[in-house]
Amino acid sequence: MSKYEHDILSTVNLRGTVSVSELAQILDVSDQTIRRIVKPLVERGELRKVHGALVSTQSVMDPPFLARMHENRAAKAAIANSVARLIRDGDSLTIDTGSTSAFVAQALENRRNLTVVTNSAFIASKLAMIEGNRVFMAGTQLRNHDGAAFDRNAFDVIASASVDYAILSASSVHPTRGFLAFDQCEVDIAQAMMEVSASTVMAVDHTKFKESGAKASLRIPALSPEDSVVCDKRPDAVFDDLLNTQSFIEANGS
Repeated sequence: MSKYEHDILSTVNLRGTVSVSELAQILDVSDQTIRRIVKPLVERGELRKVHGALVSTQSVMDPPFLARMHENRAAKAAIANSVARLIRDGDSLTIDTGSTSAFVAQALENRRNLTVVTNSAFIASKLAMIEGNRVFMAGTQLRNHDGAAFDRNAFDVIASASVDYAILSASSVHPTRGFLAFDQCEVDIAQAMMEVSASTVMAVDHTKFKESGAKASLRIPALSPEDSVVCDKRPDAVFDDLLNTQSFIEANGS
């Protein structure tokens, strides 16, 4: 597979659907070149072409995890691209198991020489076979619905790390209770990753910001001033007190 084919396939799988003209802009080539490159991908069933756009053929029925990746896909792709712009070749990071974090892993496929510690088998598999990367899978026993590990070994591997960034996600966000998760093990992993990282990047789409009705109830440790929140758009003003304590980055799709 050529570099152009790989870049096109990664971009379409990340976003779900992308127009031919948008891909041409991203790769800085002509529309005609895009059509020529994608023809064998379409013929092999790796992409589907409809009305001047390309559509991912990745299955989302396997899931609950992959189904969550399909929700708010454009927003998560935009967030992932913005997070990837914060990461440089050679950086080290921990990444949690959220669906938005999985998009971040896909966006990081163009980075090189990363050191990655993750308790997600999905994320580990995305980044482990890229030349120059060093990926450490934290944990041995994987949950059956998302391929995530939360056993003692996962915490031991994370505790032994010292990295530049922790890339985290949240199940919901409350204006006074902060970033929330459903399970205590997810809170504990987030805390462990934050403790070994120089700074934390919280990647969460705008639909997670809920003043009421949030089902998640366990608090993820509060962010520090040197940390960042990356979201596809600015939440309502009721969240200003929560977000003004650290850097807020409004993602865009480019």
